[in-house]
Amino acid sequence: MAYITLKNINKIYPNGFHAVHDFNLEIDKGEFIVFVGPSGCGKSTTLRMIAGLEDISNGDFLINGNRANELGPREREVAMVFQSYALYPQMTVFDNIAFGLTLQGVDEEVIEEKVKKTAAILGLTDYLDRLPRALSGGQRQRVAIGRAIIRKVGIFLMDEPLSNLDAKQRVTMRSEIASIHCETGATTIYVTHDQTEAMTLADRIVVMKDGYVQQIGTPYELYFNPTNVFVAGFIGEPPMNFVRGAVKGGKMAFGTNTIDLKAKMGAKAADYEGKEIIFGFRPESIDLNKTDEAYKISASVELTEMLGDNTNVYITSGEEKAILKVDPHDTPEIDTDIDFYIPYENVYLFDAETEKRVM
Repeated sequence: MAYITLKNINKIYPNGFHAVHDFNLEIDKGEFIVFVGPSGCGKSTTLRMIAGLEDISNGDFLINGNRANELGPREREVAMVFQSYALYPQMTVFDNIAFGLTLQGVDEEVIEEKVKKTAAILGLTDYLDRLPRALSGGQRQRVAIGRAIIRKVGIFLMDEPLSNLDAKQRVTMRSEIASIHCETGATTIYVTHDQTEAMTLADRIVVMKDGYVQQIGTPYELYFNPTNVFVAGFIGEPPMNFVRGAVKGGKMAFGTNTIDLKAKMGAKAADYEGKEIIFGFRPESIDLNKTDEAYKISASVELTEMLGDNTNVYITSGEEKAILKVDPHDTPEIDTDIDFYIPYENVYLFDAETEKRVM
């Protein structure tokens, strides 16, 4: 039996706005689940319904098989870490971490022992006497996490906890959150709009758009087997390249290129005759050297970005634009024409009308 179950969960506000549509998910004990998607997709609203901070309009929310729709946040035994840290500015780090235990009337000696142990896990031992204003953003976020994990609840909820940190702090805190999750073994549900956070932290990712779940899967599954154009374009940096075109004689054309879809689709290409199809490929899944069983593409180089371990190459072919990721030693010159090759196995094809993947 799943530890947490969300069955046909919907959120409809009094003004009629339908924020979350038929959300279904089963979460095992100890899993790290990430909700990801653009702003306004319903991910934070879903998290708040799990926390008990938002009413569930209809559907069933279960913890350990027991319906929990009507339970308050404390009865659900969840701990939440917010984007804004929500620390008490007049309290020391020690008192902020201890706050939940103090409210519960836990013995002072027990509180001190637990706070010191939690601070050691988070690298805050030397800061227990400081006020929040004397800490960096990353340290404040660790205090907020400490206040959550000290309660030893079964479910941790995190709502964009790293969005206020700079790039270097986010990388550090990502690894710390992963370590904390491994050490505590708690079930964690994490909300972010950053697909890099989702890919590096999650056991499974829930991709959302406009209140609907688009796909649920492991980072590997979402990256290599996206179900539609949205997921394919959202997961990956730089994002997947897409070319849209009509199918004629089993082929599609763009710029100076003609792609024989039968090489990828076989007889199924006939099903799309006269229709539009979307041809997708990831920036790194190309080869600059001629290779068999691959599509040859010709394009012009507009711009290059040297990033150290790779170079992003911005290309055009007719009206179509794309990004290639190449070895920095193979960086082509700007304003030159190049040929590159996309192995058939690295090509993704989507129905242009439904935007669902067909191959």
